[in-house]
Amino acid sequence: MWRAAMSEEVGKAVQSVLERVNQAAARRPKALPSVPPRLVAVSKTKPPDMVVEAYRQGQRNFGENYVNELVDKASDPLILESCPEIKWHFIGHLQKNNVNKLLGVPNLFLVETVDSAKLADKVNSSWQRLRGASTQRLKVMVQINTSGEQSKHGLPPEDTVNTVKHIVSQCPALHFSGLMTIGRYGYDLALGPNPDFQMLLSRRQEVCDSLKLPPEEVELSMGMSTDFEHAIEVGSTNVRVGSIIFGNREYPNSAANTPIPSPAPSPAPSPEKTSKTVSEEAAKKMHHLTVSEH
Repeated sequence: MWRAAMSEEVGKAVQSVLERVNQAAARRPKALPSVPPRLVAVSKTKPPDMVVEAYRQGQRNFGENYVNELVDKASDPLILESCPEIKWHFIGHLQKNNVNKLLGVPNLFLVETVDSAKLADKVNSSWQRLRGASTQRLKVMVQINTSGEQSKHGLPPEDTVNTVKHIVSQCPALHFSGLMTIGRYGYDLALGPNPDFQMLLSRRQEVCDSLKLPPEEVELSMGMSTDFEHAIEVGSTNVRVGSIIFGNREYPNSAANTPIPSPAPSPAPSPEKTSKTVSEEAAKKMHHLTVSEH
């Protein structure tokens, strides 16, 4: 059965990734803010048992890409009973018609993908209404499309400062926590530091200069399974790691579950799943990359 073998694997994987996170943080240039990196375990398509097992190993921050899956998982009796201190991050594209559903999630900690002032306004007004007399503000990040790809969500980089200003000045129920990017998949680190990460760093500097904020108060969410160490080395404070903790994802509509007559195409891979296909050689190169101070 899953429990004995898989539970041990998840436990070992969490500890291994945490060790790599800490080692990467130790390699960070001293000029960067000394903010301990946060590991977000991305649990999409995985059962509640696996979340509970990672939680038992000390993991507290978990990420989900889809609102409905997050609602179901966060409300699961096993997780509610076994994981009282869990912190849920929403890391997928958020549509305005799903905001109310998302904000009802128990233990929602951070919405990482606010990508417009209009969405910020909707999240702000909904949070005010749902939380009533509570003064607790909801933590949000602004998602930036650093690669300029049409397939990616996020603000154009040049809109970053104005959007952050809008949240800080016009959305009193929200707490601006930082900037987030997905970036281009499969970047070869032999070419130098990842330009998407460098772009996010430069936008943070602009935000800090414009709003008179110290850099340590503006987090950077960047880096996934194949590049989280490099991301931390150049300044990430929040990495989103899934497949190397929980294993490859299982999709209910995959070809394996489709009747045989004519083979069905595989579903479009998720960002985390796609990033897993990056060559092992490129992943290894990040260990030897010399990071320039910025």
